[in-house]
Parts: sequence; C-alpha cells; structure tokens
Amino acid sequence: GREGHKSKARARYGTHTRGMNGVHIEARGKISSGCEGYINDFLSVIVIGASGDLAKKKTYPALFTLFMRGFLPQNAQIFGYARSQRDDKWLRERIEPFIKKAEPDADENDIREFLELCCYRRGGYDNKANWAEVVKELEIAEKKSVAQSCKSANRLFYFAIPPAVYADVAAAIKATGIAKQGWTRMIIEKPFGHDTQSAELLSAKLKGLFDERQLYRIDHYLGKEMVQNLLLLRFGNVFFEPLWNNKYIDCVYTSFKEPFGTEGRGGYFDKSGIIRDVMQNHLLQVVSLFAMEPPVSIEDGASVRNEKVKLLKCIDEIKLEDVVVGQYVGSKDGKKPGYLEDETLKNKQSTTPTFCSAVLRIRNQRWDGVPFIMRAGKALDQRKAEIRVQFRKVPGVERMFPGDYIPRNELVIRLQPNEAVYMRTNVKAPGLMTHPAQSELDLTYQTRYGKIDNPSAYSRLILEVFRGNQGAFVRSDELKRAWEIFTPLLNELEEKKVKPVPYEYGGRGPKEADVLAIKNGYDPKTLTLRLKAGPRDDRKGSRYTKREYDAYVKSPKSAIKPESKL
Repeated sequence: GREGHKSKARARYGTHTRGMNGVHIEARGKISSGCEGYINDFLSVIVIGASGDLAKKKTYPALFTLFMRGFLPQNAQIFGYARSQRDDKWLRERIEPFIKKAEPDADENDIREFLELCCYRRGGYDNKANWAEVVKELEIAEKKSVAQSCKSANRLFYFAIPPAVYADVAAAIKATGIAKQGWTRMIIEKPFGHDTQSAELLSAKLKGLFDERQLYRIDHYLGKEMVQNLLLLRFGNVFFEPLWNNKYIDCVYTSFKEPFGTEGRGGYFDKSGIIRDVMQNHLLQVVSLFAMEPPVSIEDGASVRNEKVKLLKCIDEIKLEDVVVGQYVGSKDGKKPGYLEDETLKNKQSTTPTFCSAVLRIRNQRWDGVPFIMRAGKALDQRKAEIRVQFRKVPGVERMFPGDYIPRNELVIRLQPNEAVYMRTNVKAPGLMTHPAQSELDLTYQTRYGKIDNPSAYSRLILEVFRGNQGAFVRSDELKRAWEIFTPLLNELEEKKVKPVPYEYGGRGPKEADVLAIKNGYDPKTLTLRLKAGPRDDRKGSRYTKREYDAYVKSPKSAIKPESKL
C-alpha cells in the first residue's frame, strides 16, 4: 500500500525529491517549509466532468504527477463526477494511458496505487440529492482519518465542465459540499465569459456563493515553466531592470503559433475565435507579467495580482486600425482544408478570425510609447509561443561602423516548445576582416540542463491550490479589466462584419500583419534577416544552420539588401 510506494519513491528520487518550485521534500513523507501543512491533512479531490477530455488528458495526469513526487497527501481520495452512466473500472481504464504518458518511469505498483484512489460517481451537475450522496461518502472517509491522525479534511472541486453549468454546480456544492473541518476550494477553467458583461455576470453568481479566496480561475499558461520564470528572470538580474522601459526598448512582440487548424472543432471554435481563445487570456497574462511593476513578494499572491491589475488598467482599449484579422484557406497542395471547409462548421460564411495581430498601448511612465504587438494564429508554419523584445538602435552606430549593417539587439523568451532565453548580440565575425555578425547569448533548457524533469503546467497550478497561493490565478477584477480591453474590439468586428484576410494553411499568416508590426516600430531589416535565416528549430545542437550562418555571419548586409521581400 502507501508505505510500499513511499520506499519506491525514495529509491527513485533519493532521500528527497525536488519540489516544483525547487524546494526539497521527502518523498511521501514530511514536507519541508516550502509546502503548507495540507500534506498531513486528509484531502478529497472531486473532478467534476470526469468523463470529458480535459479530465482525461490534463487533470488526472497532473494529479498523478503530484502523487509520484510526494505532493499528494498520503490520506487522499479522488472522486470523478459526471452525468454519464459509468463505473470505477471504466474511469481507471480511460485515464491509465494518459497518466502513463505523464510519468513514463512510473512502475505498475505506482500506477495501480494511484488508480485505486480514483472512483467514479454519476449524478446531475445541479442535482443536490446526487451531490448529497457523494458528500456523505466523502465524510465517511474524512471522519475516519480525522479521528486517527489528520487535523483537517480539505476538499478541492475541479470544474472540468462547460461554463454554462458553473453557477448551478457551485450552488449545489454550496448547499451540500462545504468542508466542515478544513478548506473548500474550486478550480474553474476558462472561458470565464465571452465578453465583459457575461464575465461580470458569472463572477457575480460565483461570488454570491463563495469568497474570492476559495475561487481559483485557472489559465494553464500561468503554470508554464518559462512564464513562471519571467518574474525571476526580470527581478532577479540586476542588468535587466534598468533596461526594462521605454528608454531602451523599441517594441515588445508576443506571438502564439499553432501548425494545425480547427481539425473537426470548427463548430466550437466559431463561437470564440482566436481573440477570445488565446489573446484575451493567455497572451494578455504573459504581457501583464512581463510589463508589471515589481510586487512586494512573489510569495504574496495578492501583491502579484495587484500589480497585474494596475498594469491592465493602463492599457487602452484596442482600436480596429491597430488590428489585422485573418482566416486560413486550404494549403497549396490541397492536403489541408481551409477553415470554412471544416465539416463541423455550420456557418460557411463565417468571419470568425483564426488569426489576429493587435497592438496594445500601455499608458504609464515605464511603457508609454512602446507598442506591445500581440500575434496569434492557427494553421501556421510552426508551433511556437515567445516574447521577443526589440531594443532601440544604438545611437551613432552608422558613423562608427560605416558601410556595415548592425542589427537590433533582441531578447527572446521562448515559452514553448524547446524553452529558451537568448539575447541576440552583435560581435565581430571570425576572420581577418572587421565586419559584424549576429550571435546569441543562449540558455536553451535542453542544451543546458539535458533531459530535465519539467512537470506540466496543470501540475504546478494544482499544487498552488493545495498550498493556497492564488498568485498564479486570475482574480475577478483582473478578469473584468482584461475583457474591458478586448470587448469593444470584438463588438466592432462583429457589428461591422469585418472580413478576415485569407492566408494559406502552413504559412506565416497575412503579410498585412508584418506591415502592422513594422508600422508600429518593429525594425523591417531585422525581420527580413530573421526570415532569411529560417527557423531556429532547424538546428542540430547549438550550431547555426547554413541559412543562419549565411544571414547572421557571412553577410548580414547582403541579407537585407533593398530587393529582399518579406
């Protein structure tokens, strides 16, 4: 049983395992001060919507990762709850392939022990009688554990369900499911509304039932390794903060690219579009963490969220003139269909954008005058999410190096895949002649750290809920302000039926987006140089590819000659 797992975990990780914030913990035993006392309490996790894809692919694998690393209490139970007529055996068989994928080194005893914690109960989402039966079952195990060793019995409800039923489920939990001897917390998945009004209505319903301290609105981007690294990278290095302002930075370019289309999800996607699906939440969260003022402490969730809200209040509503929207069409070879050809899409005249580039303007002392360019799209040439900070041109550089082209410095924070932080710097090219070449000060995680243990974003965020740290979750006033920035644009696009620019499946997106970026400060020569060099992911190891060498080292000046086209 549990003691057997404890000894195997110690054998695998040594006497201690490393926690997901770097804190060492004893596997399956006493937790160090980096984690709160929940580890010695009884914990019930109730996954609502357990028969759905989100629970199968994300929630249960994340819980298994925490189990394997000693972050799930020894006294725990995991209830799956949904409307489908299923049983324990069905649930365990359904999630097993996905937990194995999350932890490929787990042995059969680990897997079996975790699956024994998982059970399935059927009931209506708003059926208080069904909920009362489940809660009665919870209480039997809770009372037994509290009587034996545990001081508290905590409950975590994970809402892996459609937003339309959030309020009904919350009301049923309020009536029947509040923990009597511990905390009660809820993880709520996006979307949190589809505009300002609907988001406020949902927030009002939930806040009418629960305190804000009990609500954890999850945006999985806030749990990604490189997003969590933003605060330490920025505030833990003395040389960044003096440069982090409008005196040295020309523009900030945040991009999200997916190499696939809606792939049979067109009916669902058409209700949201790329702006609601990615930009209003994921990318705006990244921008707010990048641009906010220093918090009092990153351990103080309230101070982090306070600074994010202050930053969001300084962002103007987005104007249509600062936006390019696009919609993908089929690939040239005919193998990939266009968006309107998706079989699940009923409206074949849809103007829902699958691509958007927008310029955000932050009106505060630090960032006034620096355009923040957000770009997101589906069916593009590669999978990538990154922040690209372009610095200002070096004053007088043409006089100092006559006849040479000195590219702009850029700091690139690669969020996914192949996490990396690198600075594009100018150095002398090897050889007898003195001419510039662009190189990189490079921290590519895989190169530097090898095969690293990098848990999923969901594992990190669920752990923060256990700990009661809300810093990586979205507060109601933050949510409202985020929608206030985007809702006027969404309304204008829909009212005017703005026709999106067509772009080919597998391409870079509309060329108009490059024009918008250049118009708002992104150096066109630097962009041309990047396109000549090709994708960084084509490298084998850390050495430049031939295309990169020809562009960055051999002759940067010829790579951006006037006849070059974007």
